[in-house]
Amino acid sequence: MIERGDFVTFDFGAIYSGYHSDITRTIVIGSASAWQQEVYEVVSEAQMLGIKHAKAGITGTELDAVVRSYISSRGYGQYFGHGLGHGVGLDIHELPVASRRGKEKLETNMVVTVEPGIYIPGKGGVRIEDVIVIAPDGCNVLTNASKRLFEIN
Repeated sequence: MIERGDFVTFDFGAIYSGYHSDITRTIVIGSASAWQQEVYEVVSEAQMLGIKHAKAGITGTELDAVVRSYISSRGYGQYFGHGLGHGVGLDIHELPVASRRGKEKLETNMVVTVEPGIYIPGKGGVRIEDVIVIAPDGCNVLTNASKRLFEIN
């Protein structure tokens, strides 16, 4: 049962002409507490850091490490248990991966997700996910839904 004070994570996707999409947003039911605001801010900043560092030539492991290091520096490293992202295309989860096992270099026009998350047992969690296209000197974000923390009263 969803109750006031809970985080709720929505993970959406669609298929168009055989190609997949993927986007995740997290909201809070009621007013966000101080710890919820902090965790959301950390995930949001981590995601923006991942987007900022995504470019052709970086490996998935290197990109994951940038974000993982930031989350750890904010005291939440033990609560980020999955990889940063995955390729999206004809399958919803495909190579390359942006994780500790992502040895492949990201190449121009590869489509991947950037989706850090913090999940605190017994309290709740946050994930923010966007799909990006790798470019020579950066990336282009394909998803454009608001990333502000919505409080549903």
